[in-house]
Amino acid sequence: MSQPAPMITKDGRFAYEAAGASDAIPLIFLHGIGGAARAWRHQLAAFGNRFRAIAWDMPGYGGSAPLASVSIGALADALQQFLEQLGATRPILVGHSIGGMIVQKWLVQAPKLARAVVLAQTSPAFGKADGDWQKSFIAARLGPLDRGETMRSLAPSLVKELVGDDPDPSGMELARECMASVPEASYRAMMLALIGFDQRSALKEISVPALLLSGSKDNNAPAPMMAKTATYIPAAEYVELPGVGHLANLERPGAFDEALGRFLNSVATKA
Repeated sequence: MSQPAPMITKDGRFAYEAAGASDAIPLIFLHGIGGAARAWRHQLAAFGNRFRAIAWDMPGYGGSAPLASVSIGALADALQQFLEQLGATRPILVGHSIGGMIVQKWLVQAPKLARAVVLAQTSPAFGKADGDWQKSFIAARLGPLDRGETMRSLAPSLVKELVGDDPDPSGMELARECMASVPEASYRAMMLALIGFDQRSALKEISVPALLLSGSKDNNAPAPMMAKTATYIPAAEYVELPGVGHLANLERPGAFDEALGRFLNSVATKA
């Protein structure tokens, strides 16, 4: 697979990778907490022939500058600034995990600016800040770092816990590489940014076509929860990928690209 040259926006704040003609419909990919722009290289190669396919490094990742204060709202503001830097009008946004949360928050601020959205293996809410599940989730992920582990030492076990049946070996190698390279400060900040996130009341206001994509073996964004979420979005389509965990585009890139491609075919020709 060819490796796109890393690029930087004119303001110097955002690093990204891109493929495709500059005048094509913008197709923007947003990675998860353990990801990076390069996690989307398979998709950039697959869709760059029809779209201006772009994957950002989230603020604090790769070559992108960190935010002074991290929240889902601040990340949504950063997304808008990124799109403005690129001149990306009426984009299709593909958000995975926390990337999907950022897209949901951005849609509240800019409900008419997207052509369509894909919410991949994500959730409309993280729940109560003081909930037992939420506290145990954060403790399980930050505890090892508190005890002296590093992102590089944790990467193999973290990725293994996220995936489902028979994941693609090259995809898993890339997933481990991305996870290992996440700065610890960014990983901590993003985990804490989840606390209190709740966009459930805004789902009914999503007015653009939406694909909700889940994996049947995903424990972080369970398929039944995603299926239920889809029922609250007026123009939503729901697709579940069997045997897939939380990293669908890396575990089963062919199945992920097929589902995404079908959706793109249905929305890309609309005005």
